[in-house]
Amino acid sequence: MTNPSSSQKPGRAILAEIKAGLLASLWICLLAFPLMTLEINPSSHTISFSASRLPFLAGATFVLAILWRFFLRRRAFQGVSKAVLKSEGLPEGLIKGPKPTWLTVVMGSRFRYPVLAILLGFMALLPFVSPPYLVNVMVKALIYVSLGLGLNVVVGVSGLLNLGYVAFYAMGAYTYALLGQYLGLGFWVCLPLGALVATLMGLLLGFPVIRLSGDYLAIVTLSFGEITRLVLTNLDITRGPRGISNIRPAGFFGLDLNGPIKDFLVANLGVDKDMDINKILTYFIILGLVILTIICVFRLENSRLGRAWLAMREDEVACQAMGINKTRAKLTAFALGSTWAGLAGVVFASHLSFINPTIFSFMESIMILSIVVLGGMGSIPGVILGALVLIVLPEQLRAFSQYRMLIFGALMVLMMVFRPGGLIQSAREVYLHKLGGQDGPQGGPAGGAARIEALNGAGRPVEGDGRG
Repeated sequence: MTNPSSSQKPGRAILAEIKAGLLASLWICLLAFPLMTLEINPSSHTISFSASRLPFLAGATFVLAILWRFFLRRRAFQGVSKAVLKSEGLPEGLIKGPKPTWLTVVMGSRFRYPVLAILLGFMALLPFVSPPYLVNVMVKALIYVSLGLGLNVVVGVSGLLNLGYVAFYAMGAYTYALLGQYLGLGFWVCLPLGALVATLMGLLLGFPVIRLSGDYLAIVTLSFGEITRLVLTNLDITRGPRGISNIRPAGFFGLDLNGPIKDFLVANLGVDKDMDINKILTYFIILGLVILTIICVFRLENSRLGRAWLAMREDEVACQAMGINKTRAKLTAFALGSTWAGLAGVVFASHLSFINPTIFSFMESIMILSIVVLGGMGSIPGVILGALVLIVLPEQLRAFSQYRMLIFGALMVLMMVFRPGGLIQSAREVYLHKLGGQDGPQGGPAGGAARIEALNGAGRPVEGDGRG
């Protein structure tokens, strides 16, 4: 017999969803009632009441609450369905990894090099066909890409939560500013010196925090960043909160780039006549540093040291029990991560031509960490995409300047709920254990080693002999 109450279940579910949406809408309207209905006029010292925006807020909240609950239920249902299929449909001992994404498929196919060539060609032509404003935005975005990739080594690959990363960024910027102001050193001399100073500061921070992890490490690194900012604010040599101005831009063999060279570019390549050619040079410098950073970080992640970092991120105790030198791995991660921050700091100082301690606040560390988390911890393409989203997108939303931070916060919440692994999750090797022969009496292989297939970043199987 059919249960008579079964036909009422869909109706009850719909009523429950509507009730939840109405409660959420009522709650938001109560919280936002003073802000949405009261308008203060400072000139006349009067307060007026207007409820015209309240129905719009109630309707929008109701729709968003319904959609929110729908997607949460869908995500939970998909998770249960995958668990059921895995427990019932797959043979015992078979572990299936995540499906390769479109990016890993493209980068692992024969079209990898043409795609990279087209992308590099587009990036090379961008400053010549774009207005000065867009070039400045792209320079800023590429600086944050370099910072995000450096912090990704520390947080995403090694698992060391560093909330004071902006301190190394400041060290590189102030190294170039001070050496240029007092010793007259140029950009190309200060570029490796800024990286060296930041590396030494990374080692200095790494020694006392070797035994720390988790919240304690976060507190110590946060304190280090704030101490650095306060020291820069109170030193006379750094000019305190006034900062350092008239920092020289990056030069090219002492040539005057805004003279005949600019006239040639304007006449033959269609460069904007208001463009500062030094900005184009800075763009190519930071683009080269980003490419160098990508190559180095990729090689490090696939090296013996990178695998030690991954093991340390997963379990420090097991990592040390396997014979990995945890002290050396942590110090190397802090030193290399701070090196890229120092390089980015030197480029930033030459690009902006003015720095002061307020630029290197705690919120900058949070922004860089958000780039790593939003893009995907441990994922190089994810960090690049995260930096472009968080830096370029707000510039395109200046028409919604009053709501930019609200939109930013809402997007971060949605990402953490529906895609906690980031925009592009890091590709990890997944081993598929298949039995190579008949099962023995105890259910094990009768003879020979088990066949192992590893999915690489492109999703292609790599056969092994079972000993790996």
